[in-house]
Amino acid sequence: MFRHYLSLAVKVLLRRKFFTFISLFGISFTLLVLTVVTALFDHTFGPDATEPLQDRSLYVERAVMYGPHSTWTGSSGFRLLDQNARNLPGVERLSLYEDGRTVHSYLDGRKISSTLKRTDAEFWNILHFDFLEGGPYVESDVAAARMVAVINARTRERFFDGRPAVGQTIEADGQRFRVVGVVENISEVRMTPFAEIWVPYTTAKTDAYKREVMGSWHAVALARDTAAMPAIHEEFNSRLHRFELPDPKHYEAIVAPFETKFQVFARMMDVGDRKNPDSHVWRLVGLLAGLGLLFVLIPTVNLVNINISRIMERASEIGVRKAFGAPARTLVGQFLLENVLLTLVGALGGFILSVVTLRMLERSGLFEYAHFTLNARIFGYGVTLAILFGLISGVYPAWRMSRLNPVDALKGGTSR
Repeated sequence: MFRHYLSLAVKVLLRRKFFTFISLFGISFTLLVLTVVTALFDHTFGPDATEPLQDRSLYVERAVMYGPHSTWTGSSGFRLLDQNARNLPGVERLSLYEDGRTVHSYLDGRKISSTLKRTDAEFWNILHFDFLEGGPYVESDVAAARMVAVINARTRERFFDGRPAVGQTIEADGQRFRVVGVVENISEVRMTPFAEIWVPYTTAKTDAYKREVMGSWHAVALARDTAAMPAIHEEFNSRLHRFELPDPKHYEAIVAPFETKFQVFARMMDVGDRKNPDSHVWRLVGLLAGLGLLFVLIPTVNLVNINISRIMERASEIGVRKAFGAPARTLVGQFLLENVLLTLVGALGGFILSVVTLRMLERSGLFEYAHFTLNARIFGYGVTLAILFGLISGVYPAWRMSRLNPVDALKGGTSR
């Protein structure tokens, strides 16, 4: 019976090719946009080879120091994090690292621009890198301020034409570093691990950063388990309340909470009060859900109208089947099956277009080293959305069909 309904559904969809094309275009375009946006979000916030423990990772990305008449928004300073983020209860590992910044090198008359990031040794224990050569620098290298560096594969290509780089030296920002490791290229959208050259933070040209409350520093903490994360957040906020600010006449408090990546994003988007350490993620979720619902609503309404037109054209067929005793639930089930089949075909087209679009984004150079894929999570979201799309847009037309009077349907398809 199911195969019969499926065969009939295909024949019905091919009967009016224009209506079917319009429906497929609306479904495919809707799924294309939603899938690409979801893929970008997943690539940025989802688990990744370099950040596999995001479910128990907390970050300090932004700080706000404010007073009655002044507000300073930016990244934290090393002093703020060094004095308040260490030895937090429930933290298994903690890393402090500086913003990546563009530095220049000169080789054989060529100017090479690279993103350099200064980190501590724990950076390599919290994040997971695929080393092609050598390994990371360690705590003794940081303590001794050794001029060592880890570089990515692209930097090896530019400096050494792809030849082995460990043991060689490179010049960056007017300093010379000995390469101790080479890692795979890291996508630019993964802000925490991304760089092209990593060096110990103690190799900075000056130690002025050690006295800064606001600056260019960040922290990532790996909690022992997810249950410890709220306590880490609260304890760090409590320490900041007691922290002595450099200019109490202008600034009376500072907010720089430990948050998940999505909470960081919500705060950067100014959703909620930036001075409130408890960021209102639900507002961002509500905003994104509302925009997504609005985007889906328009093609849904159009598909409902098309489905109603299709049903009215089939009024005589429906009337005959009802006159011969076909129950309403059978007709409704058949129509919903047809509609779900239509949305799944549209979803397939949407997925194909999404793959093409993501490949074009990769090659555009907008996101350095990005590799966007439709993984199992995104595919599952898309299929679920397509099925829901088919059911929702088919419920009302199917209900209209079930209320057709057999006699009226045979005469022209008017409903009760």
